[in-house]
Amino acid sequence: MKKVYGSAADALDGLLFDGMLVAAGGFGLCGIPELLLSAIRDAGTKDMTFASNNAGVDDFGIGILLQTRQVRKMISSYVGENAEFMRQYLSGELELEFNPQGTLAERMRAGGCGIPGFYTKTGVGTVIAEGKEHKDFDGETYIMERGIFADLSIVKAWKADATGNLVFRKTARNFNPPAAMCGKVCVAEVEEIVPTGSLDPDTIHLPGIYVHRLIQGTHEKRIEQRTTRAA
Repeated sequence: MKKVYGSAADALDGLLFDGMLVAAGGFGLCGIPELLLSAIRDAGTKDMTFASNNAGVDDFGIGILLQTRQVRKMISSYVGENAEFMRQYLSGELELEFNPQGTLAERMRAGGCGIPGFYTKTGVGTVIAEGKEHKDFDGETYIMERGIFADLSIVKAWKADATGNLVFRKTARNFNPPAAMCGKVCVAEVEEIVPTGSLDPDTIHLPGIYVHRLIQGTHEKRIEQRTTRAA
């Protein structure tokens, strides 16, 4: 099975359609699939729902898709640092489903494991619990959360081999593994593709069975919050 493609556009060919649900890896601007997000923007796919920790910033990450009005709904745990997101949400142009951060990660992981739902105490007694099934276990109340089953997963890793085994770099190993797991198809972008067999099996963070398509590219690695002091 060929997994390595020449460009982000090639890797997404035949996978995009209006109204789709996309799970995107990354935390803030760390480990986000920036090349694939740019290719989705260029493809013009619209009315999409994104399950992602965040919505990027105004001109980077998912923020570039908000600028072009290609996102209909966000399933997120943090939406700061993005003025366009705030404007669209407050004006009613963008739908938002808030999730506690751990719940969002577990919803993705559950989807990747074929688990349709699970119970958690997180959110009980808050607006997060409204409209959700409640159940008591051992005298404690829990709410049911649904697993996320995405049409497409897009993630960024540090290294890969040609079979799709992925290694993430430090903090970029955040939402990327669970996001990759929960898509019907997973496309990964990496900084380096190494020969098959050269990765130590103990260092592989995500097995290639989850990855269907793969590209290598050059990344900006933007810093979200830059703090400096005078020399």
